[in-house]
Amino acid sequence: MRILDLISLIFYNLSRRKGRVALTAIGVVIGTSAVVILVSLVNGLQRSATNQLWGIGDLTSINVYPKYEDIGPVMNSSGPSQVKKITESVLAEFAALPHVKQVIVKDYLQAMGVMKYNRLENYAMIISANVQDVSELGYVVESGTGKLEKGTMIIGKPVLKQFYDPKMRPGQEPPPPPDLLDQQVRLTITKWTADGTESSKTYILKVVGILKESRNEGDYSVLVHPDDLRAWNEWVAGKRINRNLDGYDNVIVKVDSVDNVIEVSEQINEMGFQSYTPQSTVQGISNFYMIVQVIFGGVGAVALLVAAIGIANTMTMAILERTREIGLMKAIGATNRDVLSIFLGEASGIGFVGGLGGVIVGWLICQAVNVVTLPYLASQAAQMGAPPPEAAVYTPVWLPIFAILFATLIGLISGLYPALRAATLVPVIALKYE
Repeated sequence: MRILDLISLIFYNLSRRKGRVALTAIGVVIGTSAVVILVSLVNGLQRSATNQLWGIGDLTSINVYPKYEDIGPVMNSSGPSQVKKITESVLAEFAALPHVKQVIVKDYLQAMGVMKYNRLENYAMIISANVQDVSELGYVVESGTGKLEKGTMIIGKPVLKQFYDPKMRPGQEPPPPPDLLDQQVRLTITKWTADGTESSKTYILKVVGILKESRNEGDYSVLVHPDDLRAWNEWVAGKRINRNLDGYDNVIVKVDSVDNVIEVSEQINEMGFQSYTPQSTVQGISNFYMIVQVIFGGVGAVALLVAAIGIANTMTMAILERTREIGLMKAIGATNRDVLSIFLGEASGIGFVGGLGGVIVGWLICQAVNVVTLPYLASQAAQMGAPPPEAAVYTPVWLPIFAILFATLIGLISGLYPALRAATLVPVIALKYE
């Protein structure tokens, strides 16, 4: 039998029993739409959760810290008994690891620093990094330059909003954020000796850049040249800093690809250091939602299995009603393979029609959910300072295709037994069937 004749005969047979086929296909529609809606819901939740991590950091970066180890069975009150420090030789070991393209040393001011501009003051976090441009840290410059020189600083935009007037009277209007680009700012650093004596030093620095708000550490940081920060910390400590003995508090290891970040992070942990990467957070979220997606998809598949029973029942009844027709087909030359193909095609056709209808219904319901919930989710995101979600329920491109193919396969499997039964009927007995 030619393929076109087979398809034509299948459509003709299905059209003869429109009511029964429609009722059977409705079960497939319900099951398929359930799969589409549930999986789309999980995908939407996953995208929303990932979207809330906006600004969590560069996914190719690994933050490395010294490892605190306790030799005894119980850590005593004096703190850790041993620290594995990040020295210059360790930096060379990090740089030699496969897939590592850059090692960035970060340092922090080890004292209280107060920024003063005219009458305004601000307590900010002072940091430095051995980079040519702050873009290497993943920061974006909104105005000015990203290159640091001695005697200069780059400020996160939210830092400007934290300036205040210490002499402001109650009820007085707060001053507007100052425009500090290309302005001179005084930085007063204060330290206390062991006997409680206070001493301060004031430095004049020029603001050469303002960072764009990105919801990361740079938003509330003031970046200065590493040589400046080193000199300030040495004054605070009262001695020269020897990195081979004291080590570094924080190092950023940049990896060439997101796919290699977890592997490099594990290697650093095996070297005896503590490492953290935003990629591990994202991967953990993805793995969790992948499990939820499988569970929800399985719930929808149960509805498809129930529909499969309906297909099997419909095809079995069709055989009983068309026994003489089957006998006639065999009498005029139809083979067992031809009969098997016709009934399997009809079962698959019911599955295909139901799958197509389920995809359409599921997609429409998903769009309705988006229309209803997106305004609320957008308002919640705005309150948190996060970007608005693109969709509450997201249907990936592969899902409708998979759903239709899966529904068709379910129909094919459901019609297998009735089709085999029809194909093995003896023509003489079939013709005599009443």
